[in-house]
Amino acid sequence: MPVYEELPPWNKTFAEQLAFFKRKLNLPTEAWNDIMRQAHDKAFMVAGAQSADLLVDLRGAITKAIESGTGIEAFRKDFKQIVAKHGWTGWTGWTGEESAARTAWRTKVIYQTNMSTSYAAGRWQQLNDPELLKAMPYWQYKHSDSVVYPRPLHQSWDGLTLPPDHSFWKEH
Repeated sequence: MPVYEELPPWNKTFAEQLAFFKRKLNLPTEAWNDIMRQAHDKAFMVAGAQSADLLVDLRGAITKAIESGTGIEAFRKDFKQIVAKHGWTGWTGWTGEESAARTAWRTKVIYQTNMSTSYAAGRWQQLNDPELLKAMPYWQYKHSDSVVYPRPLHQSWDGLTLPPDHSFWKEH
């Protein structure tokens, strides 16, 4: 069985994923673009969340999702309770009004962004373990079949096999 099929599923926590997320510092922000690129590796932020207590609670909901493997629906319940507790309406958009569609979109962005980036960072740390690198001197790019609108260039890389220190992996 190829190694990529043995990767842990999204609903199973692994230590490196949780450690990456826990290292982040809470950062109040006004907008999504207050921090860019690699700064997201060091900071936990939710666009528009400026209260320290609000950020602590939102971060707690994500930590809970990572630790227990809960899905987006459990996170949405936590989110709804948190925003009610803090009276936060900054997440509702320009109108300041809550809607089912806006709630679904916003909670999906917060949940998926934090789950996928922590997962990727944890996996990257695992892949760079010296013992693993000795045992597996090559990495293989596998295109995700779950992508709704795949990019042809990314599909063309499927199966590409290169050593871990190749520059391709720093960019992709």
